[in-house]
Amino acid sequence: MKKILLLILLGTGFLNAQEIAVLKYSGGGDWYANPTALPNLIKFCNENINTRIASKPQSVEVGSTDIFQYPFVHMTGHGNVLFSESDVENLRNYLLSGGFLHIDDNYGMNQYIRKEIKKLFPEKELTELPANHPIFSTAYDFPNGLPKIHEHDALPPQAFGIFENERLILLFTYESDLGDGWESAPVHNNPEEVRQKALKMGANIIKYAFEN
Repeated sequence: MKKILLLILLGTGFLNAQEIAVLKYSGGGDWYANPTALPNLIKFCNENINTRIASKPQSVEVGSTDIFQYPFVHMTGHGNVLFSESDVENLRNYLLSGGFLHIDDNYGMNQYIRKEIKKLFPEKELTELPANHPIFSTAYDFPNGLPKIHEHDALPPQAFGIFENERLILLFTYESDLGDGWESAPVHNNPEEVRQKALKMGANIIKYAFEN
């Protein structure tokens, strides 16, 4: 209901900019990793795909009803993740009512987040997205699917999703580390072409989340 109201306000011009948020979770993982990543992605999107996103991302706790204010929530980190029962109920309701969660494994999150996703949707399975899924072409073309941004284990990048009535509601990007590519150039010393790939894929995710 909150998101429906927000979209009505956006459509009638009462709000100047949409806000997006980083997910704050328990368990000991560094939810605050890559602090320059989302601001840089927002700037890129506003300059290149005609979004109007507030320049400073918010942070929102998994169990907070404030999450319903944001059409797009980003989650990252390196370590443990733990959702309580109330977290699970709140996040599940958010996703089923129109929200979108992008989880980007910053390395070391995979073994933990999969268990928490199973808590969210015990009746569903994470499904690998094929390279022809619209999220890989909604703004920029990635004919081979998810790009490789940062090397960890010499494994191919993979994008997994949870769907509800054919709508992608949760995206889990693995062995890509998009957030490293979104960070300011001096942080990881990535070549500009690599940063551009990461930002363009991020723009695809934002655009897809906003339009579906």
